[in-house]
Amino acid sequence: MGGCAPGTGAGGTAAGPSAGSTGPSARAAGPTAGAGAAGAAAGPSASAPGAARPARVAAKGGTLGAPGSACPLPVTFDVAAAWVPKRIKPVDDPDLRDLLDQGTVTIVCEIDAKPAGNIGFLRVWTDGDAAATPREVLESFVAGDDSPGSVVHRDVEPAADPALPAAEVTYVVTSPLLGERKKVRALAVVTPAGPVVLELGGMDTDEHEGMLPAYELAKGSLAAARR
Repeated sequence: MGGCAPGTGAGGTAAGPSAGSTGPSARAAGPTAGAGAAGAAAGPSASAPGAARPARVAAKGGTLGAPGSACPLPVTFDVAAAWVPKRIKPVDDPDLRDLLDQGTVTIVCEIDAKPAGNIGFLRVWTDGDAAATPREVLESFVAGDDSPGSVVHRDVEPAADPALPAAEVTYVVTSPLLGERKKVRALAVVTPAGPVVLELGGMDTDEHEGMLPAYELAKGSLAAARR
């Protein structure tokens, strides 16, 4: 199986999702210079109180999703440097099938962060129901996870393809490996070929936070694939 577009590591094929992630996963400006102070240099500019800091974005290593890439998908997006994608093959065994499904979607690809120094995956899930809404897909996806809590849904607009209906969710689950709560986030879009979910888990919350720049890179570049 081919890899990502030029610049990514080699892709491969896996029979099921790997362990180690969620399973089927500024201050205000300083004091102003005194009135009438001639020639005073302006201090560094800063965000207004309460303004969100821009998300950090990882360096691009390649693009995933097009025909011929490691994981042909209904969408394309950029993959962080050193992250390695693997296609997840469908299975017929109903017991194994349960491991590949979460909510209404099925895992089709996972992108391994270990070569980049983190323990976790960015996973891609798909379904053929183009009539579903992103919020419906995410509600089902979260309900299918392990003891989800602190669920926050939000509408988003993909920067690279604003026409795609999209929504995002953040929540926490209990790690089966560590027995502690950890963060998960997922982005859902609905393409003409059906819903796609990008899910970022991680072994624990620290790993999750460390992988956020790779998630933001994928999120900011995601667009419907050209067929």
